[in-house]
Amino acid sequence: MSKFLVKKTDELHGTVEIDGAKNAALPILAATVLSNEPCKIHDVPNLSDVKEMCKLLEHLGAQNMRRGKSVSVDSGAVNNFVAPYEMVGKFRGSFLVAGPLLAKYHKAKVSLPGGCPIGSRPIDLHLKGFAAMGAEISHENGYVELSAKRLKGTKLYLDFPSVGATENIMMAACLAEGQTIIENAATEPEITDLATFLMCMGADIKGAGTDTIRINGVRELGGATHTVIPDRIEAGTFMAMAALVGGSVTIKNVVCEHVKPITAKLKEIGTEVQESEDEICVTRKKELHASDIKTLPFPGFPTDMQSQFTTLMSLVSGTSIIVETVFENRFMHVGELRRMGANIKVEGCTAVIEGVNALSAATVKATDLRAGAALVMAGMCADGDTVIEDIRHIDRGYYQMEKKVAALGGKMERI
Repeated sequence: MSKFLVKKTDELHGTVEIDGAKNAALPILAATVLSNEPCKIHDVPNLSDVKEMCKLLEHLGAQNMRRGKSVSVDSGAVNNFVAPYEMVGKFRGSFLVAGPLLAKYHKAKVSLPGGCPIGSRPIDLHLKGFAAMGAEISHENGYVELSAKRLKGTKLYLDFPSVGATENIMMAACLAEGQTIIENAATEPEITDLATFLMCMGADIKGAGTDTIRINGVRELGGATHTVIPDRIEAGTFMAMAALVGGSVTIKNVVCEHVKPITAKLKEIGTEVQESEDEICVTRKKELHASDIKTLPFPGFPTDMQSQFTTLMSLVSGTSIIVETVFENRFMHVGELRRMGANIKVEGCTAVIEGVNALSAATVKATDLRAGAALVMAGMCADGDTVIEDIRHIDRGYYQMEKKVAALGGKMERI
């Protein structure tokens, strides 16, 4: 089993290029099921979750092929409507095939999904949307079975602006009869990217990126070519890493608007951030100071950056308070950071962080994807050799992270 060995790094310098967003690529790949014609998707990150989604599409009968950063998918031969546990249990994004299968083939049998153990993340809102559109739903032996002759457009309000539910319902609505209105919809950039792809296929969607999305169903969707947006969380991770370790790092292939809450927080604690059209330069020249953070759905501070900022705030002067409002189990990395000398107390959804002068190396475990990134950052500021286990979680969201870090002067390798 591979591990990461991370050693203390004095400063980071250079340029890092951000890959396409995993959380945009996964629903876009799932959406290809809606078309009988080939689709080509550019800037698809070569991550384990993406590979698993491609395997799942093959299992359903779709053909797909990767060349460099591009993936071609032909779903015209889909003939299997069962997404089994051994595939779906590996990553939560797999449940996104449910909407497309139900809309186009009028049936789907999908295992309950897996992924990082950061919270319950139920699929209730997905099913609520399908049911409102006329689907019959049953549960048996860990599977959800869906069926409908043709979905009917409807108006529904999401109890929480769930990204996955918004995506699944939006995809299903593209082939439904009549208009579907999703209120309290998620507004994340990945929603807008999916909508852009669907509209290239011929879908009629208005309002993506706002809290109200209107989809007028069409009879069929065609092929499309699309480029995935840059990964705002990978960009944010390297921004936080540069602020923590020091030096000057230029992050290329980034949409500045997508990382605005991260940029604002880094400036607030004393980091210099310079933005241009598609790149950001992060420079630390002085001591940073404490600040408070509350995670919120977009455009608020992203929950996927909470772990990395927990590490960052552990090494700045003063007391910081982080409130996690999205996932109830997202402080699992705190125990590992404490083993390295961090002074963090957690009560419920709140972490109180007293900054310390230094961390000490230890053997730690990546409990989830973003926790793994936080531990990499901690290892770069700890005396001695930090060994990070369970890096399969890190590989789910960061492609060859060790090579990108090493190219900036960081002391990190896969062992």
